[in-house]
Amino acid sequence: MEAAALIRALPETEKDSAGATAGSVLVIEDDLHIQRSVSYHLTRHGYQVTASSDGEEGLKFALAHSYQVIVLDLMLPKVDGMTICRKLREHNPRVPILIVTARGSELDRVTGLELGADDYICKPFGPAELEARIRAVLRRLDTQTQTGRELVHGPLRLDCHLRQLYIGDHVVRLTGKEFELLLLLFRNPGRLFPRAAILPRIWGQSYDGYHRNVDALINRLRSKMETYADVEQPWLECVYGLGYRLNLEAIRPPRGLARAPGGERKSSGAS
Repeated sequence: MEAAALIRALPETEKDSAGATAGSVLVIEDDLHIQRSVSYHLTRHGYQVTASSDGEEGLKFALAHSYQVIVLDLMLPKVDGMTICRKLREHNPRVPILIVTARGSELDRVTGLELGADDYICKPFGPAELEARIRAVLRRLDTQTQTGRELVHGPLRLDCHLRQLYIGDHVVRLTGKEFELLLLLFRNPGRLFPRAAILPRIWGQSYDGYHRNVDALINRLRSKMETYADVEQPWLECVYGLGYRLNLEAIRPPRGLARAPGGERKSSGAS
C-alpha cells in the first residue's frame, strides 16, 4: 500500500487552531509521509511534537525526555515497536503509549496492549482521528486524581490502606482479589487489559488457571458496584476480543441514597 493511501490528506481549507500548547507528543514513525502529516496536524492544533524515523533514535528520545503521549509505530527499523513499548513500560509505567500500525490482526493488538500500550489505531487513519485518540488519553489522566492513600475517579474512591471502595457515601467491601483487580484498573484508567495479562497480576505468575476466572471476578465486582448507582454502561467494561478496562465515560454520579443513622456509610459485604 502506498504511503499516501495510509493516511487521509488534510483538508486544504483547514485553519490554524488558536490557544495554548495542548501537550508534548513524541511520534516514532518511519514512514515520512505519515510522520510529517501527523506532526503538521498536531502542531497546528497546539501540540509540541518531536518526531523520529527509527526505533533506536525514538527510544533514546523517549528515555531522555518527558512526553505526555508517545505515538508509536510497530514496524520500525533498528528497534521494533514492541521492544520499545516493553522498554518504556519498564522505565516509565505511566506515560501513555498509542500504537499506530498497518497490522490489523487481533493478535498484534492484544500483544501491544499486553506490553502496556494504552490504545491503538490502525492504518489508514485521519490525523483528526489520531488527535481525538490523543485527547482521550490525556483526558483520562486529567480525570484521575491520586494521593498516597486513595485513587479517585468521579464518585468512585479506592482506599488503598483500608482496601475498600467508596461509591459516594457507601462502602463496598472487597475480597483480596477484587481489591487487587480494581487497583490495577484504577491505576490505569481507560487502558485495556487482556485476560491473559490480568491472570498473572492477580493470581501470580505461576498460575495456569482459566481465563474465565477473570470474568467471574469482574462479574462479582460489577454486581457490588452497580448496587449503588444507575449505570447505562458498565463501569468495568468488556471490549470484545481485547479485555477489560475502567470505562471513565460511563461513570455517573450514584443514586442519592441517604446515610445510615449516625452518619455511617452503608456497605455491601465481601463475598
